[in-house]
Amino acid sequence: MDDVSAVAARLLERGQSGEHAEVVAESERLLREPTGDLVDGPAGLHFARAVAYMSGGDEHAALAAAELMIKAAEREESAGWLSCGLSLRAVLRVEMGEQDVAEHDLETVLRDLVDAEDALLRGVEDPWLASNAHTGIALPFHSLRLYELALPHYTAAYEASTRGSTETGAPAMWLLNLAEVELDWALELYRVELVADAEKHSRDALEYAVRAGQAAAGPDAERWRTSAGIQECCARISCGEDEPALGEILTRRERAKVRGATADLHWSAPFVAVALGRVGRSEEALDLLRETLAEANARAAWIQLAALQHTRAYLLAEAGLPGTAETLEYGQTLAHALWRQRLRTLHVAETMRSFDTLRHAHDQAARSALVDPLTGIANRRAFDDAVASHAALEPRRPVAALVIDLDRFKDVNDTHGHDAGDALLRTVAGALSASVREGDLVARLGGDEFAALLPGADAVAAQRVAQRMVDAVDALPDSPATASIGVCSTPAAALPGAITRADQAMYAAKRAGGNRVTAG
Repeated sequence: MDDVSAVAARLLERGQSGEHAEVVAESERLLREPTGDLVDGPAGLHFARAVAYMSGGDEHAALAAAELMIKAAEREESAGWLSCGLSLRAVLRVEMGEQDVAEHDLETVLRDLVDAEDALLRGVEDPWLASNAHTGIALPFHSLRLYELALPHYTAAYEASTRGSTETGAPAMWLLNLAEVELDWALELYRVELVADAEKHSRDALEYAVRAGQAAAGPDAERWRTSAGIQECCARISCGEDEPALGEILTRRERAKVRGATADLHWSAPFVAVALGRVGRSEEALDLLRETLAEANARAAWIQLAALQHTRAYLLAEAGLPGTAETLEYGQTLAHALWRQRLRTLHVAETMRSFDTLRHAHDQAARSALVDPLTGIANRRAFDDAVASHAALEPRRPVAALVIDLDRFKDVNDTHGHDAGDALLRTVAGALSASVREGDLVARLGGDEFAALLPGADAVAAQRVAQRMVDAVDALPDSPATASIGVCSTPAAALPGAITRADQAMYAAKRAGGNRVTAG
């Protein structure tokens, strides 16, 4: 974890523990340190600030902070922070859309999530950042009931967390997320009478919950064990194991109540009520549901409220009260309609993801066609395309052409083998690329021959760059190779002829002993 990520991690922990205003103030102070302007700070600190606003219930301020974070991540070219920023914006838009229909914009949310996934394809080395990026994508997919899309990201977050410190609760937390999404999926499947599928997801949830209890560590280990125990009992109840699980979950819920874990209490209530009803304690079950519904505030997820109401209707119908069977039937009709709506949303999301996957594969293939696989710099095709582009688009602009050939490269291959020769070519490519200006192009034409295009460079500037290249290759440690470079500057329209003259000048440099620059 780098320094910015470490600071962001500490701020996030404080912000999610109730210190919202303090974290906003501290993150803003740190963001202004580089230049005095809040905008110029690092993406990780923008993330901590945005999450603090969100935890404090100010979604509009959090959204503005997320926009600044996305710009900072793009400026830093950080795939991990960009993914976190995009998914955070999606989370906020989901929450705002649930509170105000005017804020509902499903297509934009899905677009952000697909773009966040696309950013992760570039790779994220830091396990902590990777965990947060994957979780950031999983959470809104979960909120949208797109369980199939949330699960792989929760799994990736867990796997990334196991590469970090083992003395934290992170692995247990991600396993609890996996158990929760499986149980939410099971609840919805039960409501649409897909019982076999629901039982399968309940068994998967049971496995994750057991593992979460075993993985609990760090200062919050007891908290994770209590949550894991509640989820394990819910999974057992969902699998029909009412008698052994009921007593245990009631005990664990008392512990959760003591530490104020209302989320665990509200989330587990439908499972406990079902178990109570099945062992003949229906009045107790209905009291629990009434109490939970009264406590659930307006910000509670509607899918959670639906689970509570559906369970209540089921128990009332079981009791044979007049009109309750019709109410339950109406509720099941709604559940089926919501399930169909979920499947339509899933189809839209998967179509967008498939399109992006194809686009990414096309972009990768296009880039691969223009990149030399050995050295990672441009290849001859890219060089030829650049020559044609300069000649067509800016025919009068000066462009310098450099043709570069290594001296004594054959000696390296003959003495040390082709692997050593390949390693030297990669090192030389890096040295040449580091010697040019921003906007210049360095390409490997084949073998030990390279070339460069320097847009806007006259003869003096071109020879200065070429000399830097000669010096850089000569300074490579443990290498007998040097470089001979031919240089020619010309209007872009005459580039093909200039390249020929630069090539001739390169051979003149070699005949003169190499390790030098010759003008053509």
